[in-house]
Amino acid sequence: MDAIPLALDGYLTAEAVPGEQDHTACWRMTCSPTDRLVDDAVIPCTSQDPRVVHAVVTECRPGDLLRVTGHLTLPDAAGEGLRFQADTLEILFEAPELGGPENDEATDTALEQADRNAAIAALADALTGFAGQPGPETSIRVHISPTGILGTGLEHCHSIDITPARAHQLADQADAMSCFLDSRHPDAGTVLDPETVAELSAVYEDIDLVDLTGTVLTSTLPEHRPKVTQAIDDMFGDAPGPEEPE
Repeated sequence: MDAIPLALDGYLTAEAVPGEQDHTACWRMTCSPTDRLVDDAVIPCTSQDPRVVHAVVTECRPGDLLRVTGHLTLPDAAGEGLRFQADTLEILFEAPELGGPENDEATDTALEQADRNAAIAALADALTGFAGQPGPETSIRVHISPTGILGTGLEHCHSIDITPARAHQLADQADAMSCFLDSRHPDAGTVLDPETVAELSAVYEDIDLVDLTGTVLTSTLPEHRPKVTQAIDDMFGDAPGPEEPE
């Protein structure tokens, strides 16, 4: 679909981030065509112009009112997002800097909210791409939004429809990620006693793999022995074993 020339006025919702290509930047603007909150729209923006990239990364901060001109590309298919390619950028109004002891907490809160909103947007984009094109089997809806009572944060609410199969895949990936994180960050309070470590080492040193293989195969039904033998080889390597019992 052809790009549409357009000029947009809107507030920078979060700090700009580097784009997928070098010397590019991506950011989001909240545009308000009317005074009604329901009409607010969050527009994803990108730019390859060095002047725009430098300005949005080094001179702009969340809350600034910006005017950008460029081209709006509408989605070619349902489920895809629109994208605005910015060619120029002008700061119409700079968000006031908060200073002084009384405003430090407000500054921290604003930064936390900006980081939260950026995280919500990233998660929503990832899930939208993972869900793929909507269809008759998309019977599960995932809602993402800030916690607490919703007020002016409605633009940060997202609903993504996925199929049950995708939901199972997502659950499996979440479980795998959880196991990985647990393995990377074990409980610091769990420390084995040196004597326990020595006892465990002695137990494993006394294991006779030939004996163990024979015992396992003896108690295994003949039709299951090939799979059991393969499992033992996978666990201990190609260790020598006794002749398979009758």
